[in-house]
Amino acid sequence: MITVVIPTIGRPTLAATLAAIDPKTEVVVVDDRPGELVVDPLPEPSVDGPLLTGVASVERDVDVLGALRAAGGRVKVLRSGGRGPAAARNVGWRAAGTPWVVFLDDDVIPEAGWDKAVRADLDNLPADVGGSQGRIEVPLPIDRPPTDAERNTAGLATAEWITADMAYRRAALERVGGFDERFPRAYREDADLALRVRAAGYRLVRGERVTRHPVRDDGFWASVRFQRGNADDALMRRVHGPGWRAALGGAPGRLRRHAVTTGAGLLAIGAGLAGRRGAAAAAGAVWALLTAEFAWARIAPGPRTKEEIRRMAVTSALIPPVACAHRLRGELRVRR
Repeated sequence: MITVVIPTIGRPTLAATLAAIDPKTEVVVVDDRPGELVVDPLPEPSVDGPLLTGVASVERDVDVLGALRAAGGRVKVLRSGGRGPAAARNVGWRAAGTPWVVFLDDDVIPEAGWDKAVRADLDNLPADVGGSQGRIEVPLPIDRPPTDAERNTAGLATAEWITADMAYRRAALERVGGFDERFPRAYREDADLALRVRAAGYRLVRGERVTRHPVRDDGFWASVRFQRGNADDALMRRVHGPGWRAALGGAPGRLRRHAVTTGAGLLAIGAGLAGRRGAAAAAGAVWALLTAEFAWARIAPGPRTKEEIRRMAVTSALIPPVACAHRLRGELRVRR
């Protein structure tokens, strides 16, 4: 009835994801790391062991192979050549022959009994239902307020139609052509698919199965790196119109405020270089006020540790111009 498709870039969490899936469930893992495919036959698996096919025998695959060998059940391994999660999921679902395809990320942990629960969610759904989303739980610390990064991850618990755990009817995927591979990263490609599936006349529903999405530390500069997604927002607007956020139940973004902040900063620099001290001081004050407001909005709900305050202060100054630059890049790209 179902095939589970998991795109991976070699995260060590893949082993835990696979271990949580019942050995009898068909799984397709799509390795999306760049590199040429060199296929060597692996030793025949035991009756209860995994079926590994199409695995590249290169040293950098050791971590993925270790996770696959530790997993029970039928595991087919495919390659997508480093073209991004949208392309990887397309490779996976097109290799599946079941009526339903369940997409999981390689950093989530399905709860015990997930396989039975997902089948219960999908069993006897009306033909006009094209997809079913699992319930995402994000474990947060109980002894302190969550950090900015932890709150961002916690937002997945209420996000609409994310492929952390999302099942689609194969017929619906075929009808809309699957994921749009113009989305190069794990951002908006799932929202885009959901909007296109609904536009094709299908309904999307929420199931009862539960999947945990642990919080991970992506480093000091993670919030700045994540601004690359603004380029994908330009494509969303181009494809779905200005109301795409509302269609997904999302809140308005901060891009306009970031643009004002960036403009004030650039004006302050330009006026200063031109010797217009009054204009430079006024623009600089606006920049400082908006930057401080943004930083405090991120600091206030959190633990307010010295390290967290430092991270928020530094990244809050960088995020507005970086976000605007990526959005401009995205707008130029979609116009081409």
